Parts: sequence; structure tokens; C-alpha cells
Amino acid sequence: MDILLSALIILSSILLILAVYIQNPKGGGISSDFGSPSQLGGVQKSNEFIDKLTWSLAGIIVVSSILITIRQPKPAKPIEQKAPNTEQTVSHKLQQTENRKLQLMASNCPWN
Repeated sequence: MDILLSALIILSSILLILAVYIQNPKGGGISSDFGSPSQLGGVQKSNEFIDKLTWSLAGIIVVSSILITIRQPKPAKPIEQKAPNTEQTVSHKLQQTENRKLQLMASNCPWN
């Protein structure tokens, strides 16, 4: 499904580029190539068609992009491990350090 949506986005993008190239911001473009100024109805219809085509292709790209984003798999939630009580761990390590200091002091005592 994602491959199909990606292909649709690519095709729509290429067609959108072509539709924008066909348009002329000053009112010419492909419409001016359709004959004399007396055919204003045909010119107006081609401008409307190209305008609708441009907006439709842009909409297809936006909707397809949103659908691909929604379909992406969600990352796995990490398993929470209970950490040991940090206060007990710190106090236990401090106690061990104090005991070690006392042992070193006792071993270096000259009157032993």
C-alpha cells in the first residue's frame, strides 16, 4: 500500500510540475495558443481546467503524504525496569566506604 501511495505521489508531482509549466502568470500560457481572441469561452475553460488540475494534484500529494505518515509503524515502547531505591543504594555505598576507611585506619594504627 505504501508503494502504491509513493508511486501516486511521484506521478502527481511530475504532473503538477507540467501543469505549472503550462500556466502563464501573465494570463498567456497554453490558453493563448488556442486561437483568436473571439474564442474566449474555450480559453476560459482551459484556464479553469489547468487551475483545477493544479489544485487537485496538490491535494492528492498532501493527502497521500498524510496517509503514508499515519500508516508508519509506531516505535516499540521501552520496557520499564524498576531502578533500585537510589537513597538506599547511596546510603549503602556510603556505609561501605566508611567501613573501608575504618579498616584502613585500624590496619595502619601504630599501637596494634
